[in-house]
Amino acid sequence: MEAMRMQHKWWWIGVVLGVVVLLRSPVVRAVESDPLPVPKGTPHERAVSAYNEGVTLMRDKHYAAAQEKFEQALALDETLAEAHNNLAFSLRMQGTHNFERALHHYQRALDLKPDLARAYMYRGVLFTQMGDLARARADHAKLLALDQELAAKLESIITGAGGRDEYDGLAVPYD
Repeated sequence: MEAMRMQHKWWWIGVVLGVVVLLRSPVVRAVESDPLPVPKGTPHERAVSAYNEGVTLMRDKHYAAAQEKFEQALALDETLAEAHNNLAFSLRMQGTHNFERALHHYQRALDLKPDLARAYMYRGVLFTQMGDLARARADHAKLLALDQELAAKLESIITGAGGRDEYDGLAVPYD
């Protein structure tokens, strides 16, 4: 229990330091995978908290546990595009038997947030894994307009030239 308190304390210190660095930066640009603010005192708060727990589990490669948290978040607020994206990622990482469900959640993320570049990136990876290079290239084309760096990574995956950076498609916790 004491270790958990210390971990929580260090987490908050990291959050505060991160905010200080961001506030002092000359240009602060939000990235789609940045943590979303946790609204206090609203029903949405529980959904965001479950989402954030899922991100932590996913980063630690506990995909089944992360899946549960993202599903919990979506049960509370189905409109969290980032939760759909990360649920899809967690499903995909658990094996081919989850590919259709993952595809559904990538699509829902994009329906909710059409400019969510990371969802195009990892849906493109999923299409590549499924052998559907035409749809992977279509996602690559959309990604070119949104994020050149992710587009280059997806292109290397489609052509088989690139390695896999499994965390490029993740949305991080809300803050």
